[in-house]
Amino acid sequence: MTNAKIISSGMYVPENIVSNQYFNELLGEDVDTWLRENVQIYNRRWCTENESTADLCEKAALNSLENAGMKAEDLDLLIIATDTPEYISPSTSSVVQHRLGAKNAGTFDLNAACAGFVTAMETASHFIRSGNVRNAMVIGAYAMSKHLNKHDKKTVTLFADGAGAVILTKSADPVKGFQASSMITKGEYATWMGIYAGGTQQPVNREVLENNDHQLKFVRRFPSELNPDMWSDMARKLASDMQISIDEVDHFLMTQININAIWETLRILGVPKEKAHTVMHEYGYTGSACIPIAFHEAWQQGKVKDGDTLFFIGSGGGLAFAANSFIL
Repeated sequence: MTNAKIISSGMYVPENIVSNQYFNELLGEDVDTWLRENVQIYNRRWCTENESTADLCEKAALNSLENAGMKAEDLDLLIIATDTPEYISPSTSSVVQHRLGAKNAGTFDLNAACAGFVTAMETASHFIRSGNVRNAMVIGAYAMSKHLNKHDKKTVTLFADGAGAVILTKSADPVKGFQASSMITKGEYATWMGIYAGGTQQPVNREVLENNDHQLKFVRRFPSELNPDMWSDMARKLASDMQISIDEVDHFLMTQININAIWETLRILGVPKEKAHTVMHEYGYTGSACIPIAFHEAWQQGKVKDGDTLFFIGSGGGLAFAANSFIL
């Protein structure tokens, strides 16, 4: 049976490093201690004034193409998962497709907030399994620094910028590739966190700008148990669908907003911490980009190896949850 197999990855983060000390000075208080002890973020990367989501995507894409030994024209499909697009319209993927010279690729953007990359991986896999696509690139991208209120302590210290790219190809290997998936949305949380102006419900005007409604806002505090409970349930479902035990999973690559949520998920599952590679320490929280960045870094460091079973589990505003599994 035709399947979608991961053959390459790449990443890019801006060169501009923003340390916790910057926020101590900006906010006039010690936030470094809390960040280190509670979320283990020490530094993050922010775009420069002239750098945007398409720039991040382009560089991550080129990195993944180089690692695959492929040319852009070999791609049949490009999906960019982001909720910080280059424009409201047209799509970021059309901009990146042209820059890359991926003249044979159809494109679209996908917005499932920070669950976008995992959702896009399943989407690309289905295109390949249907027989219409041979090579697909999925990019998770985030430039949330462009939407931050620099004096909002709840958001400005956490969110950062970056992009991660993965290339999938059609394979006849009966063992490797896409295995199982699960998606759940809890729309009752849609108003709890987001960027609520700039769309059709609330176009940008002077009042919006004065109230900072065009910037990211935490409206209500999410229950701390929500992500661990959802992630562990989804992991169990993936394992059940694959007819394996949780112990047989080699790597859990999860949304990187809070390291304690990751550790609690692994505790619930009875899995050692070593099975979850984390990257928020130097990159901050990079939304749709954090899982492909973590995957790429783990692969480059030799932690992820041929034949490993991978669980990708993401969640983001909406609230959207997505999980899927691959054998590398």
